[in-house]
Amino acid sequence: MFSSQCIFAQNEIGPEGNKLLWTFLVLLAVTAAFVFTAKPFKKKPQKEKKPLFPNRKVLITLEKDALYYPDNLSLTVKNMGNIDIDLDQPLLVFDNFWLKRKFKLKGMGNRTFYPLYLEKGKTHTLQIDLSRFYGHDKRLKKFPKAKVYLADVKGKKLGSKSVFLRKTLFKF
Repeated sequence: MFSSQCIFAQNEIGPEGNKLLWTFLVLLAVTAAFVFTAKPFKKKPQKEKKPLFPNRKVLITLEKDALYYPDNLSLTVKNMGNIDIDLDQPLLVFDNFWLKRKFKLKGMGNRTFYPLYLEKGKTHTLQIDLSRFYGHDKRLKKFPKAKVYLADVKGKKLGSKSVFLRKTLFKF
């Protein structure tokens, strides 16, 4: 007798050839319109890449023109880091074991140029005339030590350097 089994009919109709052709032509036209109307890619100007770990490293040297009782100090700052920095006004400190006198340096030769933008690898030199400070306060000649502190404009300390201006019994 007849068994009841499920028979699948093969009546599925595939896409007609002309419908497939029209779909392909529409996709080709959309792609062509996109390619011809899109602006060509222009090279973007090269931006200076910021390093992943910014390093604010400066090399500070403070030199005097005489071994004892110098008239001039020379402050040299070299940016050894991998980013540019903005130097704030250096702080000159005359130190006498118990007393300290602090002065902010604004520039040289009646010119003000702080804060100063210092690019990486560049060097800046500042001549400090001590006679101007001695003229302000005669007692400063007795202070044996001078120290310069440097910071950036955000207040982060970059370093310091000191020199002895006269002989002392103790090195402090």
